[in-house]
Amino acid sequence: MKSLGSIRREFSPWTDPDAKPYIVVDKVTKRFGDFTAVNNLSLGIYEREFFALLGASGCGKSTLLRMLAGFDEPTSGRILLDGQDLRGIPPYKRPVNMMFQSYALFPHMTVEQNIAFGLKQEGMPKPEIEARVADMLKLVKLTQFAKRKPHQLSGGQRQRVALARSVAKRPKVLLLDEPLGALDKKLREETQFELMDLQQNLGLTFVIVTHDQEEAMTMADRIAILDKGEVMQVATPPEIYEAPRSRYVASFVGNINMFEGKVGEKRGDGLAIALPGGPTILSETGGEVPVGSDVAFAIRPEKIAVSSRQPAGGANVLEGEVYDLAYLGDMTVYHVKLAGGQVVKASALNASRISEDPLSWNDKAWISFRPDAGVVLTR
Repeated sequence: MKSLGSIRREFSPWTDPDAKPYIVVDKVTKRFGDFTAVNNLSLGIYEREFFALLGASGCGKSTLLRMLAGFDEPTSGRILLDGQDLRGIPPYKRPVNMMFQSYALFPHMTVEQNIAFGLKQEGMPKPEIEARVADMLKLVKLTQFAKRKPHQLSGGQRQRVALARSVAKRPKVLLLDEPLGALDKKLREETQFELMDLQQNLGLTFVIVTHDQEEAMTMADRIAILDKGEVMQVATPPEIYEAPRSRYVASFVGNINMFEGKVGEKRGDGLAIALPGGPTILSETGGEVPVGSDVAFAIRPEKIAVSSRQPAGGANVLEGEVYDLAYLGDMTVYHVKLAGGQVVKASALNASRISEDPLSWNDKAWISFRPDAGVVLTR
């Protein structure tokens, strides 16, 4: 079976018409005075899903997370968890827990005391607390650090302590607000996979807020792209990347080239797009778009081939010159300026140590791509 992206996930309840979301955000609006942070937003999150809220600063993602946690109430609309309306239920009575970016560990307490804090507040018997804390320490691989205090730990270890404390009470939903933002790049990448394994082992529903596209793409089962308090698209990472529904989503996630033009004619399920200045490119999608419509053909840099020699035959071959380039080790990124002035970004994998087709600044170059390599966008 064909699929978008290289991974087909077995966990996909959103494709089952009979499956009901575990968390339902129903037409929620949140206003702070004259400012609307969340605007008539609706979405569903399924049990045991790792769900990401992704967007730029000020898009409303943290406000939505705070409403799920109970720190803010919707101005209008409702939020349901397992069928229960959460309006009016204070944070400490909700079956959710929230992990903050700052971790908020108690500096005077040891690791095990930090993890046990919430359990003691609930009045759990001491033997059960000890057993639960031991389980959590083992889960996050910090057993040998149980007697240390936060200042004696690395950033990654403090992050795991905060995570263990958050899941020790076995909440139905764990909310994570930029949980990896304080970590360096290498540790952040390692921790992403640790979080995924932890979520699978615990069988909990995770909702994470992040502005890091790579973080969301790595960890989430599905991603909601937010802009100005509204949902622009909800889909799996491969669908977000390979089949964005708008110019905004295409531009926000990863690098993209936009060929703006008008639909010249239809060709089966595809169409021909006339670009400014005369060139025409072919697309195998977008056949439902009327002739004469303004559209964009969006294509990722890695799907564009660049060569010093004109490709023989084939569609979508455009001539230009190398405007700029960057050697990144694993790949080389070329900026090719076309005759009409548009600069196209193309990336080539450096599979060999020696290039058989070297290109440098100001060299004549041809870019080419398949008609099924991009998507047609109308908005």
